[in-house]
Amino acid sequence: MGGRTMLRVLHLGDLEVALPLGAALCAWLMAAGAWRTALRWGACFGAAVVLVGGSKIAHLGWGTDVGQLEFKALSGHATLVAALYPFAAWVLLAGQGQAARRVGLALGLLLGVAVAMLLVATGEHTGAEASSGWLLGTGASLLGVAWSGDLERARLLPAIWWSLPVFAIGAWLMEFAHVGYWMIRLALALSGNSHPYPWDAC
Repeated sequence: MGGRTMLRVLHLGDLEVALPLGAALCAWLMAAGAWRTALRWGACFGAAVVLVGGSKIAHLGWGTDVGQLEFKALSGHATLVAALYPFAAWVLLAGQGQAARRVGLALGLLLGVAVAMLLVATGEHTGAEASSGWLLGTGASLLGVAWSGDLERARLLPAIWWSLPVFAIGAWLMEFAHVGYWMIRLALALSGNSHPYPWDAC
């Protein structure tokens, strides 16, 4: 796999991409009438994001590090890809039969595995960090699938247009979020340290 292709694949897990997509997916589901599915998966997705952020803040502020496992914090990219794309495939293939939906779900999970492996290969994360992120994201996706009963009655196609403005607004807002900067500020405020613990991939 070429360097540019690897970067494109990894960008699927960028916070600036995944959060607007996740918000757009929730908006689409709610507009289609599957609001229970939207709220349940949205809660799982949000919880995964918070856990990742918390683990990164803990390392930046207190230098948390499980030395034997080479674990500093959960991989955000691995978590977001595994939490978003398998569930999105499940939704997109609604009405195509259980076999097609399961194939889409499996392909989404395999995409998460590929991203986790790329993160390790490029030195962005250790195996423990990438695999734990993938497991967390996979849990969010599978819970969303398990709690998606009202998808069967949803009118997905007519409601898809609601996702476009939500994605556009979300992507615009993320340009000004500076999440990494605020995580460092919060870590320093909570820990009382004057400098964060270094970690290039955090």
